[in-house]
Amino acid sequence: MTPVPVYQIDAFTQRLFGGNPAALVTLDKWLPDPLLQSIAAENNLSETVYLVRTPDAPADYAMRWFTPSHEVELCGHATLASAWWLFQHGGWSHDSVTFDTRSGILRAHRNQDKVDIDLPARPSQADDSALPCIQAALGRTPSHLRRGANWIAVFDDEDSIHQLKPDFRSLADLHPLGLIVTAPGSDADIVSRYFAPSFGIDEDPVTGSAHADLAPYWCDRLGRSHLRAQQLSQRGGELELTLNDDRVQLRGDCRLFLRGEILLP
Repeated sequence: MTPVPVYQIDAFTQRLFGGNPAALVTLDKWLPDPLLQSIAAENNLSETVYLVRTPDAPADYAMRWFTPSHEVELCGHATLASAWWLFQHGGWSHDSVTFDTRSGILRAHRNQDKVDIDLPARPSQADDSALPCIQAALGRTPSHLRRGANWIAVFDDEDSIHQLKPDFRSLADLHPLGLIVTAPGSDADIVSRYFAPSFGIDEDPVTGSAHADLAPYWCDRLGRSHLRAQQLSQRGGELELTLNDDRVQLRGDCRLFLRGEILLP
């Protein structure tokens, strides 16, 4: 059997068992795609991220992200976890690291014990076309609805976000888009939850990529470029986000939960 290193890292949290767990698998070269997907399914976390060192390429590492059922275009928490692991445990001595991904070159920087990652901003537009489906699945009517890389349902207050009990089977009909629900926060500037059942994720604990969707909307609405955000899942998570033109900088912390080996035949 061939051992392959694997790490599980809780992202966007300062406490173990909080935030969003990601599995990080470091490879010498790419495995076949069906095997990458099978490993992600076996891990059964919202994301498994793969890194391959590429010193002669445009970035330091090639990076790919897989849910239990699909490869995805962008994942923030697994990117944060990867950079944090490299800085804290992986022997990466530089203050920044770059990743070549399906969403272009992503950059991460040390910020004392935390990490800043740079993602593409994903603007949205008002669009009520899915309102009947979303209203039925949530059992509540948002104040308005937007569409971009995901659907965004905006509510008036944090309690509405807490109280949602979605029908995930109905939300799966929104594929290939997930649903972000969001509102102004009480202890943070904004709060949210994220549902993507068609990707094998009923509710994601903390979603970095969703905040690349939320930043353009909320920064414009609040007239600010820097926001504090909370994701109101059972595990919970905290993020700081800054909008710089067409990029969103997310700042967060991580905790290493486990390290081990995958034994491949």
